Amino acid sequence: MGNLFVKKPQITDVDRAILSLKTQRRKLGQYQQQLEKVIEAEKQAARDLIREHRKERALLALRKKRTQEELLKQVDQWVINVEQQLADIELTSKQKAVFESLKQGSSAIKAIQSEVDLDDVQKLMDDTADAKAYQDELNAILGEKLSAEDEEEILAEFDNLESLLAVDEMPDVPTTEPQESEKIDLPDVPTRRPVPSNAEITPAESASKRKVLEEPLPA
Repeated sequence: MGNLFVKKPQITDVDRAILSLKTQRRKLGQYQQQLEKVIEAEKQAARDLIREHRKERALLALRKKRTQEELLKQVDQWVINVEQQLADIELTSKQKAVFESLKQGSSAIKAIQSEVDLDDVQKLMDDTADAKAYQDELNAILGEKLSAEDEEEILAEFDNLESLLAVDEMPDVPTTEPQESEKIDLPDVPTRRPVPSNAEITPAESASKRKVLEEPLPA
C-alpha cells in the first residue's frame, strides 16, 4: 500500500518573511495614496495662507510638504527593492536581504502612519492654542530635518506660488465684443470739405455761378 500520510511542507522563516514583505508592500501602497492626498491638501493650505498674507504659516506648510515628499521617495525605493528581492528569492544570497527589508519596511510603515492625518493640515490653518502648540513643535522638528538647500527650494516654491496667485487674481481681459446696447453711435466721417454758410462770395464767383445756371442744357 502506498503511504497514506503525506508530509506537509515545512514553513521556514524565509517563507514567513516573504509573506510579511508582501503584506507590508500592500499596506505601504495604501499609505502612499493617503499621503499624496495630505501633500496636496498642504499645498492648498499654503495657497490659502499666502492669500491671507501669512507668510510664516505658509512656509511651515511647505516645509512639512517637503519632508513628506522625501518620505514618499524613500518608500518608493523600498518597494522597488522588495519587488527585486521577491523576484530573486530563490537565491540563497538574497534571503538575508529579505529580513533586512522586512525591518526597513516596519520602520517605513511606522513613519508614514504618522504623516497621513488630514486633521494635521487643518492645524496649520487654525489659531487655537492646540494648533499653535502643534505649529511650534513642527517648526522645531522640521528645523532639524531640513538642510539649507531644502530651505532655498522651499522659499523658491513659495515665491512661485505667490506669483501664480497674483496672476490668478488679476481681472480678466474682455474677449467678447460689446452688445448693441453698449455700442456708442458715432457720426459718419465727412467725404467733402465743409463750406461755411456765412462765407463771403466775391463778384467773380457770383457771375460764374449765374453763367453756369443760364447755359442751356445739351440736347
